[in-house]
Parts: sequence; structure tokens; C-alpha cells
Amino acid sequence: MNNNILIVEDDHYISNMINETLTKQGYNVTAVFDGEEALKVSDSHNFVLIILDLMLPKIDGMECLKIIRTKSMVPILIMSAKGEDVDKALGLGFGADDYISKPFSSIELVARVNAIIRRQAHYTKVSDLNNESSNEIITIGDLTVDMNNFSVKKNNVDLKLTLKEFSILKLFISKPNQVFTKAQVYSLVWQDDYYGDENIINVHIRRLREKIEDEPSKPKYIKTLWGIGYKLGEVT
Repeated sequence: MNNNILIVEDDHYISNMINETLTKQGYNVTAVFDGEEALKVSDSHNFVLIILDLMLPKIDGMECLKIIRTKSMVPILIMSAKGEDVDKALGLGFGADDYISKPFSSIELVARVNAIIRRQAHYTKVSDLNNESSNEIITIGDLTVDMNNFSVKKNNVDLKLTLKEFSILKLFISKPNQVFTKAQVYSLVWQDDYYGDENIINVHIRRLREKIEDEPSKPKYIKTLWGIGYKLGEVT
């Protein structure tokens, strides 16, 4: 079982604290201290999770995230002392799986790491099971969605959806008449308890709409019911 985690943090004190905490939890930890080294190590090793600081020397964390995402879907947990919503939105929009703001406790860190790895194991298991079964392909408007093979086409052109974006779309398609609150979307897609961070849901819905909608500001596939949540639009 892969339990290798990469820490990318230039502050040696914080890096050592994370290393000691996760090592006690049974993880094998590799630590690097700049973005350039992070890209080299991530290319040559197989990690179950990358914990990535935003403020790094040589190559900053956001640029590292973008480069890694062109090659791999390894889960990435962003951490930064900068806690503004714009940083969360930017990081999650580029494909980060979660965000933790400094300072954080060892308990919160372990909880987030375990949750990310648990979700990844869940998705991998579901994907493996689905690949063994017959394909289920659903057409909605201009979209052709392969429910089992995690692929979406629009007008016969492949769309590059992240795993979570696809999972959100699949959730709505699976229950087309149901309205989902943000808490329900988070619980069902992230497989974790919802603590009221609406920004995570907002960013993923926005990014999904940018990829599947003709006019993201006037969505037809994923409709917003103000004050309630979201549902699949009535598209034929």
C-alpha cells in the first residue's frame, strides 16, 4: 500500500513538525524545501499526497501546482499563511484538493490528510469496480457523459474535468430531480463532514460550469436554487 507523502515547505521548523506528526501516523515522508526540487521529486516518485506551501523559493507553490497538474492527479493539500478567499479560489481552481491555513494544529493536519487519502482510496475503488462493469453513457443536451469511465464530451470534444468536477456532475445526473444543498454535495463528493466552508463548493461548481456551459453566467446544466442549493437543469 502506497503511504508516501511529499512535504514541500521552506520553513524547516514547520516541515519537521509535519514530518514528525505524519511519521507517527505511519506515513513515509519525503521533505523538500523549494519548488524546483519538488517538481524533480514528484516526477521520480509515487506519492499518495503532496502537501504544498504557496510561498516557496525558486518556483512558487501555485506554479508547482499548475505544473504537477499537467502530469498527475495526485492529491494536493495547499498550505499557506495567506488565508484570503482569493488564494483558496485560485488554488482549488488549479486543481488542489484541499487547503489548510497556517497556523494549524497537528490534529487538524492529520484529519485533513487522512480525509484526502480516504477519499482517494474510495474513488480508486469505485473506478476499479466500474471499469469491470459495462459502460453507462448518458447524453444530456450537448454533453455525452460516460458514467463509469469518468469522461465527458461536449459536441464530441473531450472535456478536461478533474475528478471532483466529474463527481459533482455525476451526482446531479444520477439524481436529476433532486436538489442538493452545499452540505450534501460536499458530504457525497468529498466523503467527509461539511464544516460550512462554502468557498470549496463555489469554486468547484464555477470551474465545472466554465467547462460544460455555453454561458457559465447563465447555466443550463447545473441550476442554482438561491438559498437552497443546486440541481440538474432540464436539458434535452
